[in-house]
Amino acid sequence: MSSVFNFTFVPWFRSVAPYIHKFRNQTFVVGIAGEAIAAGKLQHLAQDLAMIQSMGVKVVLVHGFRPQVNEQLKAKGHTPKYSHGIRITDEVALDCAQEAAGQLRYEIEAAFSQGLPNTPMAGSTVRVISGNFITARPVGIVDGVDFQHSGLVRKVDTAGIVRTLDFGAMVLLSPFGFSPTGEAFNLTMEEVATSVASALQADKLIFVTEVPGIRIHATEAAGEDNPIDTELPLAAAEKLLAELPPAQLPTDTAFYLQHCVKACKNGVERSHIIPFAVDGAILLEVYVHDGIGTMVVDEKLESLREATVDDVGGILQLIEPLEKDGTLVKRSRTEIERDVSFYTVIEHDGVIFACAALYAYPEAKTGEMAALTVSTQVQGQGDGERVLKRVEQRAKAAGLDSIFVLTTRTTHWFLKRGFVLVDPDWLPEARKRKYNWDRKSQVLVKKIS
Repeated sequence: MSSVFNFTFVPWFRSVAPYIHKFRNQTFVVGIAGEAIAAGKLQHLAQDLAMIQSMGVKVVLVHGFRPQVNEQLKAKGHTPKYSHGIRITDEVALDCAQEAAGQLRYEIEAAFSQGLPNTPMAGSTVRVISGNFITARPVGIVDGVDFQHSGLVRKVDTAGIVRTLDFGAMVLLSPFGFSPTGEAFNLTMEEVATSVASALQADKLIFVTEVPGIRIHATEAAGEDNPIDTELPLAAAEKLLAELPPAQLPTDTAFYLQHCVKACKNGVERSHIIPFAVDGAILLEVYVHDGIGTMVVDEKLESLREATVDDVGGILQLIEPLEKDGTLVKRSRTEIERDVSFYTVIEHDGVIFACAALYAYPEAKTGEMAALTVSTQVQGQGDGERVLKRVEQRAKAAGLDSIFVLTTRTTHWFLKRGFVLVDPDWLPEARKRKYNWDRKSQVLVKKIS
């Protein structure tokens, strides 16, 4: 092995390692355009996704089938019909979509089943599981156009997908949904991927598409001298969308961008648009700092951090209403100033929107998460989840094996996030001595993996 190879491989591998650690146990929803499969990119995409899964990432794969359906329609002597950027799915188009979906599902499952020696998938075992995870409703009649069997996502079976991912399998979704009466609806890959990522509160939504990303001067003619904007803050993306005409074609700038914006507004941390024309595009986007396509990011997420003494007033203002109604135990300014380094906060434009504190009990290898609070202005947007994740990271870094909470009103929220009820006698001795038996708080514990 040459020394030149050593000098290039070792620094590269070291630079990738932090991303491998960061993304372990995270959930990625990957939407692959049907054009990528038609262009012969499936094998390499399958290899790269299998590699990513082997590094601990949970993957939901949504495939498109636009060109495959059009090919089926052409073979039957029918012309594809679109309106408002959505296919008008008549009986013939529905049959073609079902045929195309069945064929593509077979090809994708076959691609993930290969394990030939001397290939990236040698020795790999990728279980691919599909199912009726999407409930749909009809688009209906819009501006006088009857979309017939074209549909929109009504509901995502989040629990079913999560169980499948926790089983260690990759979830494969076709752009189809079914009504409660069993009627099939043709959906778009982009909407399915966005809806699933939002429902799962996925860490990433990645579109592998025929477009390279968002050009910095998107409203101008895109030439080779117009580079890709590798990171687009959510506010800037929304402003750009407002300036663009409504998308009709996948190559329109607004087509994928509108879905990335929607996902970010619904709590998905990062949304990406990357080109399938570049070999290894997913790996380059995920494991290289600058990436290769465009990443839309909610800049509010950048303010998830440890608290400083300057945050004491904001923390007091945030938790005061919950102290008054008895949800939280009252804490004085002196206490919060003394313990401010234990707090994690989410701050945006100088305002604290969420917080929580971690009090460690090293002798018992556990810690208490206290004062978890989310502003009513942003509840339902995933800020509680983000604070919880950061507290878990801090606990793990401190060498703790678990975290626990005491609560009288939010038991269900914690149970849904992996906590289990225990008897108050479980508490570390130092904490048990301070337990208020009159308050009768329930104790919930979560192991840190």
